[in-house]
Amino acid sequence: MSVQERKERERAERERLIVATARELAEHQGWDAVTTRRLAERIEYSQPVLYSHFRGKREIIGAVALQGATEMAAAMRAATSAADDPRARVTALARAYLDFAERNPAVYDALFQLDGGLAYAQEETPEPLKDAFAALLETLDEVAGEGIDPGLFTEVFWAALHGLATLTRAGRLLPEDAERRVELLVDRLAIL
Repeated sequence: MSVQERKERERAERERLIVATARELAEHQGWDAVTTRRLAERIEYSQPVLYSHFRGKREIIGAVALQGATEMAAAMRAATSAADDPRARVTALARAYLDFAERNPAVYDALFQLDGGLAYAQEETPEPLKDAFAALLETLDEVAGEGIDPGLFTEVFWAALHGLATLTRAGRLLPEDAERRVELLVDRLAIL
């Protein structure tokens, strides 16, 4: 291995460490606790080293969001691959999305609530974000209905899931009705 390859590998490892540490800190203490000073202390590197990877907290949030998008897409695909009919796939998709949001609140915030400097719904949208949307579309395309744009239908269904995730987390919805909400969403919006 050349010196240059070793340096690139070490740089990538430091970057992974920064993102993992930021994510862990945010999940346990919230995003307000994630500062470059605290991250530098936790990873045992100086703040200038941190800034050589990320210009600041905004870019770190963006990196966590991209990692989260990849994980969310994988979770949705895994859930839907085990289902054997359209209704079961849409139900599995909804549950996987809501489960991901519940299990990873800081990552979910990085994806959909905080400014991570990422472009959404644009040509320059990063691939992990496009792939997460594609994971929704792959299942919802088959149930969008005659004459309905599958992409538009996916956006509406996604908005409903996001609303459920956000309102549930804020304690605005009764927890005992969570499953009935998923059933209603699948039965009425997807019209299966």
